[in-house]
Amino acid sequence: MQDMLPSDIGEVITRLGDSAQLFAGKTVLITGGRGFLGRYFVEVFAGLNKGMLKKPVTVIALDNLITSRHAPPMNHDHMSFVAHDVIQPYDHPGPVDYVIHAAGIASPFYYRAYPLETLDVAINGTRNMLTLAEAKGARFTFFSSSEIYGDPDAKHVPMQESYRGNVASQGPRACYDESKRVGETLSYIFHTKFGTATTIIRPFNVYGPGMGEADYRVLPNFASRIKAGQPLNVYGSGVQTRTFCYITDALVGFLLVVLKGVPGETYNIGNPRPEISMVGLVEALGAAVGRAVPYNLIEYPDSYPADEPMRRSPDIRKARLQLEFEPKVDLDDGLKRFMDWALATYKGTN
Repeated sequence: MQDMLPSDIGEVITRLGDSAQLFAGKTVLITGGRGFLGRYFVEVFAGLNKGMLKKPVTVIALDNLITSRHAPPMNHDHMSFVAHDVIQPYDHPGPVDYVIHAAGIASPFYYRAYPLETLDVAINGTRNMLTLAEAKGARFTFFSSSEIYGDPDAKHVPMQESYRGNVASQGPRACYDESKRVGETLSYIFHTKFGTATTIIRPFNVYGPGMGEADYRVLPNFASRIKAGQPLNVYGSGVQTRTFCYITDALVGFLLVVLKGVPGETYNIGNPRPEISMVGLVEALGAAVGRAVPYNLIEYPDSYPADEPMRRSPDIRKARLQLEFEPKVDLDDGLKRFMDWALATYKGTN
């Protein structure tokens, strides 16, 4: 079974339209190139190179494979993989036009296991990639996180980019949340001090085919248990809410930021509707697979970081106005695509 759906890649390319020609003849360096998002970037660029672009785009994908060692091999013309840890400096010998800094440890399970590495990739790795972008005159895009908003005050939901957040500097989530905040600060400094064309993306709960079964985030976890015929474990009261953005919508938004984002600006990229509780998500998954899905409410396990935000929903007005970004895949459609893929792919071992 394929790691992702070819129809999804085609959908992203179609929706980019003529904007994609800005990549023609350019060189793109992607960190985290074998991770969930990185692999999608690579496949979209590979698709663009198949007769879409006037000149092919060259892609260099960097990854240390700490959480993506089982990713399928990368084998496309005009693309190369470099095994490299971005906490160490990297100097590409040729030109670089775009740096997409997507390396990071985003799963709570993994950033609790690798807290220092999580800090390093978002702080030292970001500085190294900014230094490269500044030297090459490249546009730089930093992948931050919706986690920088922490557990928001209800009057700030949906969250605008101007909201400063409610984040603990100490605690099991701090290594991720605070490192992303420092990465944003570094991007701001390079833009204001050196004139580097930096943009920042704050993704909101992106999902889709290609998510690893052992990723330990909510949708892969639920899908694996559904495959195994086991009841789902919903942590806490189940009333905590999220919005979920299907991968095709996310990729379109990300690439619009890379190409057209205003230097120095930050963009929420996600789908603001619906804001759904975890119990509601179980019911939506049942509709996606055509049967009721049993679940249990359980206490948070010791392996799960405390201080989980109760609500998470993006205000995407800036991306709509400046980039003409608009999510197209509703939750029912996205969950159906994801679950069809996951049930055919996962082993049901979680």
